[in-house]
Amino acid sequence: MDQNGHAPDATAHEGHAKTEELREEPVGREIDREIGRRLGGLAVFLVAVIGAVALGLGISDYLGEHPYVSAYLLVYAGLRIAGVMLTDVGETRIDRADGGSRWRRELPLLLLFAAAPFERTYLYGGEAPQGVAAFGLLIALAGLWLAIGARVQWRFGAGREGHAVVCSGFYRYVRHPVRAGIGLILFAWPLEYGAPITAAVTIVVLFAVSRRAIRAEESELIARFGEDYESYQRETDRLIPNVW
Repeated sequence: MDQNGHAPDATAHEGHAKTEELREEPVGREIDREIGRRLGGLAVFLVAVIGAVALGLGISDYLGEHPYVSAYLLVYAGLRIAGVMLTDVGETRIDRADGGSRWRRELPLLLLFAAAPFERTYLYGGEAPQGVAAFGLLIALAGLWLAIGARVQWRFGAGREGHAVVCSGFYRYVRHPVRAGIGLILFAWPLEYGAPITAAVTIVVLFAVSRRAIRAEESELIARFGEDYESYQRETDRLIPNVW
């Protein structure tokens, strides 16, 4: 009984408990995000340590002896730099806010870059065929041209306004040229080491990830542009002209 002679209200007590749970839940999510950020920072640090050790073991000599690998890494660096330069500030803020998602995207890339040299070293030994490595570099350059060209077209062309479906230039041949270019660059990496197993796995993973991402993106585009985008879908392939 309270001081006024009334029995405690169980419903009110229960509602108070639920309110406390709702207050605690965002705090828990913030803690999870902070842990994710710290783990991400630790991963960067460990990669930097490994890079420093590799540099001390003579990786500069290795890159000098493998010009196709060196050239590929320059191509990939150019892709990442262009991606930063051609991304809107708003999109950059969203990416920073969702650090955990960004690290989940980066981890498979690190595995890819480790898998190809690992396969060459421990399964086959020796060096990759020069012709295969040169072909891989050509594919990477083509992917860089496609990805950056499409980004520039979207950033400074019709896509900048966002009022109409972009279906000219690179977008005349495939609906997602940037994704196609990035896929070419990533597929080219196993070729630099003549690593067929890694190349096959890369194709499968790229197909699965691209299919899922394209479905999500195009659902939003259909909701935004309606029949105009559906017509564009019927007339243009996703990533590979006349194939898919």
